[in-house]
Amino acid sequence: MRTDSVDETAAVGDEGGFAPELSSNEEAIQCVLDAITVMGYKEDGPVQIGLDVASSELFIDNQYRLVAEGQTMKSSEFADFLSAWVDRYPILTIEDGMAESDWEGWKLLSEQIGTRIQLTGDDLFVTNVQILREGISQGIANSVLIKPNQIGTLTETLDAVSVAQNAGYGVTIS
Repeated sequence: MRTDSVDETAAVGDEGGFAPELSSNEEAIQCVLDAITVMGYKEDGPVQIGLDVASSELFIDNQYRLVAEGQTMKSSEFADFLSAWVDRYPILTIEDGMAESDWEGWKLLSEQIGTRIQLTGDDLFVTNVQILREGISQGIANSVLIKPNQIGTLTETLDAVSVAQNAGYGVTIS
């Protein structure tokens, strides 16, 4: 368990989140697990982890680049990487697990862990009914992040919610 205190090297990440300097992405998961334990919960108890991988930011030249780990992975390797995390940690949901343009990767990830956890498409679906329908027909993801300001009108937003719900997809409103 980490016992060191937060210092001046801690930063504010995108969207205002706490972003301490860590040596790896997996260390971030361990910090969250440590916090769960410190709060008196068990790792396999009622508190679970949700990850926004923001994979489109990692997807360069059709490969996933994890700078902290010094690794470059093909889609299949990255899907295996995330699947291994789901095997090891109490992960409930992964948002943007694969890049928005990597539909083959999304298909692999969905096949590997889509029956076990929530796989949410944000950058993938962008609250767009046409894209969401295509994802549903291909069995990609199993949940959508809905952002009313992303698509344009409330009617389009409600249509996206309806399409997702009718397909049995989870819906998260942002």
